[in-house]
Order: sequence, then C-alpha cells, then structure tokens
Amino acid sequence: MRIEILSGTFICKMIEGLAVTNNRKIRGNRSERGDFLINNPVRLYLSDGQVFEGLAPAWQQGQYSGEVVFNTGMTGYVESLTDPSYANQILVFTFPIIGNYGVQLKDMESDKIQVSGVITCQTALKGSHAKSAASLLEWLGSQSIPILTNVDTRALTKHLRAKGTMLGAISQEPVNLNKLAVAPRQASINAPVIYNKQHAKKIILVDCGAKDNILKSLLKLPVQVKRVPADYDYASEPYDGVVLSNGPGDPTDYQTTIATTRKALAGDKPVFGICLGTQVMALAAGAKTYKLLFGHRGHNQPCMDVENRRCYITSQNHGYAIDEKSLPKDWRVSFRNLNDSSVEGIRHKSKPFFSVQFHPEACPGPTDTAWLFERFAQAL
Repeated sequence: MRIEILSGTFICKMIEGLAVTNNRKIRGNRSERGDFLINNPVRLYLSDGQVFEGLAPAWQQGQYSGEVVFNTGMTGYVESLTDPSYANQILVFTFPIIGNYGVQLKDMESDKIQVSGVITCQTALKGSHAKSAASLLEWLGSQSIPILTNVDTRALTKHLRAKGTMLGAISQEPVNLNKLAVAPRQASINAPVIYNKQHAKKIILVDCGAKDNILKSLLKLPVQVKRVPADYDYASEPYDGVVLSNGPGDPTDYQTTIATTRKALAGDKPVFGICLGTQVMALAAGAKTYKLLFGHRGHNQPCMDVENRRCYITSQNHGYAIDEKSLPKDWRVSFRNLNDSSVEGIRHKSKPFFSVQFHPEACPGPTDTAWLFERFAQAL
C-alpha cells in the first residue's frame, strides 16, 4: 500500500488486485469472480454542504442516507458492521485499509449488517484469512449495503471531529440536503426468549439492540437469562438481576424502557447497564444526557476506574453521554474517559446498581473489563 499527495489531491494507490487511481474515472479492477467492479465515481454529501469523492461497485445505485460517524479501530470490522448500535449510521473507518482478512461469519454481533453504509480509504477485494467465508465487498453486496472507497478518510474524519457527526448520503447524483433525515433507530427483539432454564437465578436482559457477546457473556454465568424487548415491563415478575443492553439512537427516545428501569431502581436487586444501558439507568435515576460532538467509537478508548485509578483500554460505540452535574447525590461517577474526561460509568453509593459506557464484552476489542460480569454475578 502507498499513500501519495500529488497536486494537493489525496490519492490512494492500491496494489495486487486493489483499486488504483490517479483520477476518479478508473476502469477495471474486478474481484476474482469478476462481479464487483469498482469504477463508479460516487460522492458522500454531508448535511453541512461538504462533499467527499470516492468510488463504488457497479451494482450500487440510488441514494443511501444515515448519520455519518467514524470508528478508530484497526480491526474488527465484521463485529462493528453487525453491531445494532450502528443502525441507520454510515460508518467511516479511519484505518486506511479494510477487508484484508475477509469475513468470518462467526464474528457477527447480530444476524445482519446494521449500518446504512460504509466508507473506507482502501478496500481489499479479497480476504487473506483461511476461514474467510466471503470478501467484504461480496458480503456487503449480498445485503445491499453501500460502500464508498478511495475516500480521503483522514480529511473526512478531521471534518467530523471539527463539525461533529451529521447526516449524509452516498449518491451518484447531487442530494437535496434539506430532505436528509434518519428515522428513530430501534433494534430490539420482538418477543421474550429464555436461555439456560436449568438455573434457578433469573436475569432479565433488556434488549435495546444487544450485541450477541453480551448474551454469551451472561450465559457463561450460572444463571437463567430472559431476554426481553426494550419496551417490555418486567417489574412485576420475579427476577434476581437486570442487565440493560447497548442499542442505537438517542437514549431519551426509550421512555418506556426508562420508566421500567425506574421501577427496578426502586428495589434492591442488582442492575447492570452497558453503553446505552448506562444512559437509560442515569435517566431513570433522574440525571440528564447530552450528545457528544463526534462520539466514541473504536476499541482503543482509555478509561480510568475512579475508585482505584486503574486504567483500561476499552471498546466503545456511543454518541451520547451522561451530564455529570445532573447526577443525584446518591450516585457517583465510577469510570472516566481519559481523552475528554466524560462519564464512562456510574454507580449507586449504597445499592447494587452500576453501569459502564464502554463494552466489557468487547467484540471487537480488549477483554480487560470482562470482570464486570463477574461483579454483577457476585451481587446477585
């Protein structure tokens, strides 16, 4: 791979079967099967009027809209693309080449690709891993997920960091920016599902768009898990603990979930929140949330345990945070982000309620904070 700057124009040159261009009218560069021709000049139109040029597969037609966000992870693109928290978002990968190890379906964090679009600097046409089931392009094409490659993702990321995440559209034709819109995002299951019925202790997993590895992490514990939709009222049922999952969108849109969580916090049984679950817990406790300028997305986010000042590198995917000043007096900050000092975890001072903004289940990312599931189990 070689990145050059010529005449002020960012040019990505790819070798060995990858797209090579010094203009936006490339011809050729097919995959081994010859069915994913990357030669169509396509653009990303942002809601503030900024436009970024790139290339797209020939099958890709029409306009694809979403909130444009970026992820700083170097690997884990399969896990990220199937994370329900990315629903209705166009995901920009800051790492310069994506798709080099193909797609292993066992790494999926849900049953489908969740993003509305993908943007890369370079995209490998073939994956090199022996267990790869398909190339990234084949996988995206099979689910009609658009991709824009040969993009100056460094410039795009710097723009989003300065201006904040915003709506955008991938399109061959000019876009009417006044009509850009994204519907409220929901990714919950439709009906309750019970796992590990042989165990006596019962955990309620409130699924607001839960990643699969949250469920897998809970199933490693000697507990029965009842996975319920986000709007399910479990307050009158017998249970030993509650886990509030991650999920997409603005936490204030989950008013039914917040109301049921408020009932759970009125008791004394353990409640554990993850990502969106942290914000839901805070709102149920009476605190407020706000939207971050460009969010935290990637698996290299440093956080500190406020109590013992131990630091962890964490996996994150969120665009909202808790307003620390709004926390009730019986709650305290338990984790803090070391990049911007935002709240990364809260804990009740006397009751077994705690939550973290990052992902202790990882996938992708480090498993350094997986011990939080053990803490929850010990509190049951």
